Amino acid sequence: MTSHSEKLLIQGGNIYAEDTVYDKGYIKIENGTITEIGDCSQLIDSEEYKIISLPHGYSVVPGMIDIHIHGVNGADTMDANKEALDTMTGTLPQEGTTSFLATTMTEGSGAIEKALKATADYMTEQSTGQAEILGIHLEGPFINPGKAGAQPFNSIQKPNVDTFKHWQALSDNHIKLVTLAPELDDDYELIRYLKEQGIVSSVGHSSATFDQVGEAIDAGLSHVTHLFNQMSGLHHREPGIVGASFMRPELMVELISDGIHVRPEVIQLAFNQITDERLILITDSMRAKCLKNGQYDLGGQMVTVKDGKALLDEDTLAGSVLKMKDAFTNIQEFTTSTMRSAIKMTSENPAKQLNVFDRKGSLAPMKDADIVILNENKDVYTTICKGKIAFTREDDTHETN
Repeated sequence: MTSHSEKLLIQGGNIYAEDTVYDKGYIKIENGTITEIGDCSQLIDSEEYKIISLPHGYSVVPGMIDIHIHGVNGADTMDANKEALDTMTGTLPQEGTTSFLATTMTEGSGAIEKALKATADYMTEQSTGQAEILGIHLEGPFINPGKAGAQPFNSIQKPNVDTFKHWQALSDNHIKLVTLAPELDDDYELIRYLKEQGIVSSVGHSSATFDQVGEAIDAGLSHVTHLFNQMSGLHHREPGIVGASFMRPELMVELISDGIHVRPEVIQLAFNQITDERLILITDSMRAKCLKNGQYDLGGQMVTVKDGKALLDEDTLAGSVLKMKDAFTNIQEFTTSTMRSAIKMTSENPAKQLNVFDRKGSLAPMKDADIVILNENKDVYTTICKGKIAFTREDDTHETN
């Protein structure tokens, strides 16, 4: 591990900087920030740095940002305690995630409020060397009962501005994204309020028509939660939310690229229509990620996880056990996308949607040193969070001076 003030120098490998790719580049890091980036032929003044020397075939990419994740490694945002959040922030760098939105789910108001407050308290004293919580994604309870999926049916509520104001106050204004059913939001009142407050409103767990989505966009809607899953589908006479996702440039669109929630051929179809300009890859993972097959709690319901699939019952998917590093590689395998394209969908686009691109989402001077080093197999070798090594793959070898 390295202290926050220690100088780090990454040299060698393909460095995917914000505007170019250095086939054999370097990155200088000091006080948690990228200070310099360029081609190794231009490197000078390296004496005071701890050097991470990379072999041919390694790649250096921006830290990944997961804006929709419930849990990992036995912990869940809804556990509403420091221990769970410590587990999440400590585990996620292993899969290349350097920052994320702690995501709640539909439960009773008391449980949601505890989770909001616990996350807000945790954010006031986050440690370096672990994934950073950028805020909260409120998924539910303002959703359509007919599209509940794995969200507990009995705790669903109608969208309500006063309820949201109360919850946002409890969260210390850390709710950054809200998933809701716009067809249940009278006169799109909550969507309008969220827009005024600079909070992203997202259509999800919804039966909205294409025209209703258009009206919601006019009111401020700008996002789609897990495309295809628990939403009105594409029909030749009613394009639904999927059709709006394809056609409306105002919408950034989440996608779970595990090949389970969405078949690979349909992921290619979505990529063709939406492109890497508007897609954001997410995991929507639950606490069972990183754990063995078995039964696990999700919002007071038992979910069975077997062979990479999480099921509430035979027909209902319940979140995922997808890792961001696998979403990153899957999208390149399932579609015609490139490494640069995958970077846009896992780093740049979520950073821009959360309005943190000035410090996250790309490798550039003066930005946070949130960096992932991938080996020749595109697996995570090292993850650096704000200049501090948060994870190093033990069965890999490299040269460190």
